[in-house]
Order: sequence, then structure tokens, then C-alpha cells
Amino acid sequence: MKMSQEDLANKCGVTRQTINAIENDKYDPTLSLAFRLSIHLETTVDRLFIFEEDVD
Repeated sequence: MKMSQEDLANKCGVTRQTINAIENDKYDPTLSLAFRLSIHLETTVDRLFIFEEDVD
């Protein structure tokens, strides 16, 4: 499925800049936004995001 950042942002109720920041790993979305993204991208949250734990 092809969708612009602007289209996805509008569907999820955020700005295009927010979508861009998520794509560039500069922003971690809230859980509710992660679910909205997965719904509109027709996938699951765990397929959309990969959790990497910071180990100090």
C-alpha cells in the first residue's frame, strides 16, 4: 500500500513532521498512536516497530 506521510498523518491526527520523525527514529510514538498507525497501515504494532532495549 502506498500512502504519503501527509495522508497517514491526517488519518492518525498528527502532523507530517511527526510521521517523518517516527520514520527517522527521532520520536517514539505513544501507544495509542502506534495502534492508529498499525490500523491505517494494515499491519500489527509488533511488525511496525522493533523494540530494542538500551543496555548500559
